Amino acid sequence: MLICMKPAAIFEDKLAGLLMAALLLITLVNVFVRYFTDQSFAWTEEISCFLMLVLSLAGSAVAVARDSHIRVDYFFASGSDARQRRLAMGSFLATAIFFAALGMLSAQMAWDEFRYQETSPAIGIPKWWYSVWLPVFCGILCARALQGWQRLRTAS
Repeated sequence: MLICMKPAAIFEDKLAGLLMAALLLITLVNVFVRYFTDQSFAWTEEISCFLMLVLSLAGSAVAVARDSHIRVDYFFASGSDARQRRLAMGSFLATAIFFAALGMLSAQMAWDEFRYQETSPAIGIPKWWYSVWLPVFCGILCARALQGWQRLRTAS
């Protein structure tokens, strides 16, 4: 690794653990209910999809904070320290730009869902309750990427 990265994303680690536990509990309850009653809770799939999305974004934030996101290591590891630093800084910056743009677009989507009063198919609750979290986590991912970029920029 180019520089010693401090363990980060404690908040996202704990959140991912809580989300995974909630996802497990919801799925387990649905399996038992389906097994014993031949019925299924319709809301569990909708909630599970939402939890999977948030879990993916929390995990992505952890990966960005720890600089363990996916990259082509052949080009990264085969260069000098200066090249590795430039590539890592470019990677952090590209990640920040991508998630800033995605956050703005998803905020527009959440606003449209709020404005047009769209509801979810299974439960009938407002869809923006789910989609409002996408720009929040995009902001977290953007901030984590900028933290990594700043850490590399100030490293000696």
